[in-house]
Amino acid sequence: MLKLSLDALLTVDTIARRGSFAAAAKELFRVPSTISYTVTKLEEDLGVKLFERFGPRVALTSAGEELLKEGRYLLKAASDLEARVRRVACGWETELTIAIDSMLSPAGLLGDIAAFYDIADQTRLRIGKEELSGTWEALLERRADLLIGAAGAGPSGGGYTAEPMGTVSFVFVVAPDHRLAGVTHPLGKADLSHHRAISVADSARLLQPRTVGLLFGQDTLAVPDMLTKYQFQRAGIGFGFLPENWVRDDIARGLLVEKAVEESKPDETLYLAWRSGETGAALTWWKERLRADNPLARMLASTHV
Repeated sequence: MLKLSLDALLTVDTIARRGSFAAAAKELFRVPSTISYTVTKLEEDLGVKLFERFGPRVALTSAGEELLKEGRYLLKAASDLEARVRRVACGWETELTIAIDSMLSPAGLLGDIAAFYDIADQTRLRIGKEELSGTWEALLERRADLLIGAAGAGPSGGGYTAEPMGTVSFVFVVAPDHRLAGVTHPLGKADLSHHRAISVADSARLLQPRTVGLLFGQDTLAVPDMLTKYQFQRAGIGFGFLPENWVRDDIARGLLVEKAVEESKPDETLYLAWRSGETGAALTWWKERLRADNPLARMLASTHV
């Protein structure tokens, strides 16, 4: 008889992520004594110690790490199986995850979300943000079911369907007190190489990270999202390209200075994308909704307000 159960694996995984039995109990809606019993019983059945105890805090032993290394694959496989069974039974997904590039604001989807809940109150909706190639990776790794505003062409290998939503234009801007603000000629590599660039770090974990417009050896400050990049450039910490929609008013008010550059950044095509063959009712609803009323303009307009 198998000594491992999916429930025990889930308990161990939750403890490892949360760092304590009490925190795991809270996430799993169980009492701490139940969590402790599950772990003790599993350790006895396997004849190994899974956790080192440090007061209320715990850490995986080497045996515990090995268990979770493979155990998480089992948990994901079980979760995928449950989702497929439910989809076949009722047509509506139990959960739909939408990943959005950080150039766009989820606030631009408020009307769409309200309309969705009016007809699909049994489907949990999860919205996350990714950067550059990380958005595509979230889809291929099944961390997301639908991409809104995925930047650039998707990775090779297929497995997904993508439709262009529109394009975003970029302008090169610096703060008024930045040393590049007073340069009168178009900025070239020789001008830029002596100053700090602000870049958005790619959130991809497995795919090749994407970098945009950086010079070899360039002093670069990598930030987690486009909003942080915008804020840092306004503060004069560095330079770079920003979405034109974001900075139009700032340029008019003198809060940012647009500069001509020898190598401009081309417009970026943003895509609506999903895994090929997915036919869930919630996914279908969102695809049809977004095709009928493209949210790109309002998601760009509300991003940093």
